[in-house]
Amino acid sequence: MATAEQIKALLKSHADRDDQRFYAVALQVAAKEARQGHSKLANDIKELVEKSQKSVTSDAPSRPTVLAQQPKGELSGLLELTHSSVRMNELVLSEEVKGRLEQVVLEQRQKDKLLEFGLAPRRKLLLTGSPGTGKTMSAAVLATELRLPLYTIVLDSLITRFMGETAAKLRLVFDRIKQTRAVYLFDEFDAIGTQRNSQNDVGEIRRVLNSFLLFVEQDTSESIILAATNHPELLDKALYRRFDDIIHFRKPADAETRMLIENRLSAFEMLIVDWSLITHSAEGLSAAEVTRACEDAAKEAVLHHDTRITTDMLKRALERRKTAQ
Repeated sequence: MATAEQIKALLKSHADRDDQRFYAVALQVAAKEARQGHSKLANDIKELVEKSQKSVTSDAPSRPTVLAQQPKGELSGLLELTHSSVRMNELVLSEEVKGRLEQVVLEQRQKDKLLEFGLAPRRKLLLTGSPGTGKTMSAAVLATELRLPLYTIVLDSLITRFMGETAAKLRLVFDRIKQTRAVYLFDEFDAIGTQRNSQNDVGEIRRVLNSFLLFVEQDTSESIILAATNHPELLDKALYRRFDDIIHFRKPADAETRMLIENRLSAFEMLIVDWSLITHSAEGLSAAEVTRACEDAAKEAVLHHDTRITTDMLKRALERRKTAQ
């Protein structure tokens, strides 16, 4: 039978509508029953989980099809359409960050109600934090939850060495933002948001930053504008007041690390007897690196250990990721 902790986890995940966590715990219960020789019960639980997962996938809201087209003409190469169906309950982030993203979604869904009182929903966000902490995935989640296309601004195509050309391309992007409601992501934003008085400042980048400050301040569209950076300390101070909110992403804490691992390895039989050792081994790794370590352990399990993952296997995979940093 399920342990008291597993029953509590099932109830909590159900109350939080965290389907992925619910399925992960249910599969852990199935694995435990299988080890105790209750193979029929274990198979029944697995079949129910698989059936429920397929049902949720088929019932999930479809992404928009009318606006979700790769831009053509002058915008070709400047904007890249990203297809994603990541949902909010699939994110493993701190409660603070997840709560602030949920607030953005709520305000956007209830924007008409806010406008009745002269209030505007958040839609210009600055996302900061180390690589692999969930900034880009959060952009995908916002697009999915709001049923909007996600376009990433391709900085390699935006920034040129010709005077005035980059600012002209930036104007094209903001014209598109005004005309087509979507989520627009300026990734690696420090490439154009660098402080204007920095020693490495060049004239064209300064003009681009000035243009961005003007365009983003004048923008009154209904699109969601996101700027993501790994180096917020490099950004010009004037940028901060142009955003409705600044969300800082950090590397996962122990509880978040465990949730990441359990979610990613929910299909495997996990023989983890020492979670404190596992979370210690993962300390300092980003969510993306923890996920990759899980995939390394999963491959080892499939190829050599009959899909069973032990503490030592996962610990080795996490420490290899640390060494590779």
